[in-house]
Amino acid sequence: MPKTEVDIKEQAYALLMDDANKILNLIEVQIENLTMPQCPLYEEVLDTQIFGLSREIDFAIRLNLISEKEGKEMIGNLERRLNILHETAQNPL
Repeated sequence: MPKTEVDIKEQAYALLMDDANKILNLIEVQIENLTMPQCPLYEEVLDTQIFGLSREIDFAIRLNLISEKEGKEMIGNLERRLNILHETAQNPL
């Protein structure tokens, strides 16, 4: 694989991970500011953000910038991390 193709794939993966981290940061800020996770607006924002990221991932897969496995792992990891944040907000120490 040519170096420029590798660089483009690495850049695409990094951009997608950055977008996933932005979603996590958004949720962390909402939790820190005592926004209730059951709030319809909270859930709508979260659903919209995750849907947008999934579309970005699908696009990157179609361009062969990332594998389908990498895309599924990215979404799965984000969902696991969001569940941890949600549980933490529900059951503070």
